[in-house]
Amino acid sequence: MTQTTTPTLRLWSIEEWIANHRTLTIGPFEFASWVHRDEVADRPWLLLIHGFPTSSWDWSALWRPLSEQFNLAAIDMLGFGLSDKPRNHQYALVSQADLQEALLAELGVSEAHILCHDYGVSVAQELLARQAEHALSFRLQSVCFLNGGIFPRQHRPRLIQKLALTPLGPVISARLSKEKLRQTFCDIFGPQTPPTSREIDGHWQMMTHNQGKRVFHKTMRYMKDRLVHQHRWESAVTQTDLPLRLINGGKDPISGKHLYTYYRENVPKADSVLLEDIGHYPQTEAPEEVLDAFLAFHGHRA
Repeated sequence: MTQTTTPTLRLWSIEEWIANHRTLTIGPFEFASWVHRDEVADRPWLLLIHGFPTSSWDWSALWRPLSEQFNLAAIDMLGFGLSDKPRNHQYALVSQADLQEALLAELGVSEAHILCHDYGVSVAQELLARQAEHALSFRLQSVCFLNGGIFPRQHRPRLIQKLALTPLGPVISARLSKEKLRQTFCDIFGPQTPPTSREIDGHWQMMTHNQGKRVFHKTMRYMKDRLVHQHRWESAVTQTDLPLRLINGGKDPISGKHLYTYYRENVPKADSVLLEDIGHYPQTEAPEEVLDAFLAFHGHRA
């Protein structure tokens, strides 16, 4: 890709991000959401769906530049960030997709684009599948994927993720620490774009909010859900006529260049961008490049 001409983008401070959230009650639970709506310009809506184990804060570096082209909506999913983290709950991905529909219904949004990452990729695939089945409450206009388990057999989970799905799950959750989070993130970020201490501190704050450690292993069930819904969710990607783009960090050991290659080989007319030296979190490691690739997908210039 050519060098970006956009200003240097950085995550908001965690304090500023938290200060800008609004609380939304859906069913018995409370959720943290972030919304930007331009009341004058008639702009399309963009739904941003975060990954595991983080929160909507992941999108903050892109929030302001994206708000110049889109109305924006993001929500911390159940078990994540500032939202409720019920201890005795089954954290099914289909329920997280219900949450996205409920958010847009609350905002009165009838059609939207999606930008999603990691765990959020599977949520977006469920929404894609619902649209194909004429069972979606809004019209989905396009989907842009960042690194995630689009094809479960290409997903290469870390050891801690595998162990969390075993009877050792509660022990893994209890022993989770900020230092272990740092070590894991350093392993999955690109070698030239490691997470800063500020990032780790912010992610840890959001993860441990509302006693989040105690449900860490429960939210990991998404890997099982991916296998249960594998055929339906993969078909939603390979058989849709909707515009799709994959922006992939190639150095990601979980869903990096091997996923990019598989995507190009298996998705008809695959539209994909490889960020060769970037890891699992392109939107925070290389926000300028992600912004350029995303806006180009939508026919805009950064």
